[in-house]
Amino acid sequence: MLYLTAIETFYQQSQALFDVSFSLEKGEVVSLLGRNGMGKTTTIRSILGLTPPRNGQITFKGRKIQGLSSFQIARQGIGFVPEGRQIFPRLTVKENLLVVAVHRQSAERSWNLQRVFSLFPRLQERRDQPASSLSGGEQQMLAIGRALMTNPCLLILDEATEGLAPLIRQEIWDCLSMLKREALTILIVDKDLVALQKLVDRHVIIEKGRTVWQGSNKVFSADLGLARRYLGV
Repeated sequence: MLYLTAIETFYQQSQALFDVSFSLEKGEVVSLLGRNGMGKTTTIRSILGLTPPRNGQITFKGRKIQGLSSFQIARQGIGFVPEGRQIFPRLTVKENLLVVAVHRQSAERSWNLQRVFSLFPRLQERRDQPASSLSGGEQQMLAIGRALMTNPCLLILDEATEGLAPLIRQEIWDCLSMLKREALTILIVDKDLVALQKLVDRHVIIEKGRTVWQGSNKVFSADLGLARRYLGV
């Protein structure tokens, strides 16, 4: 579904990604791992066209997408849950969800207000409140629900559980497990290795802007040296 080949991305004259290559097949859940500052978020920004790569190729569902505007890439069927949530604070919960709603003919089970509220009942209770009045955990639920309302073929999450209370984190991991059972393709950045190893099919490790390892969850879990070498744990 998604293929990155030899991606090189710059911030002005400073090169951040040197050779990032990996893929996601339809229905896979893949983690993007690495220490802070190694290029994970830049990789996501490159996929989304927020920081377009200068070299390499990105294809999504067989179509080359680098060079497209970020809104054009989103329209291809990529939903994004950004680090820091970035909800619309003055809009109500309901308005945050409806403003991005997209119906796709290919979606077997379309996401709508009722489905999102069923997934996150707290959002239904607060549907008419401004998003700025929600707790941090509720805002994260709203960010996930907003991404699902685009009915994505691929869902990308950047640190979706960071800084949340344990019960809220577990609720989000349970949500992601449900999405996996529905065969949604997911790319996730998160620091919780224990939770990731229960969820993902494969891992991709980035170090200093390069893909240095990728493989199955089984191989990763069996090789304790990988986490120590590349993740500092």
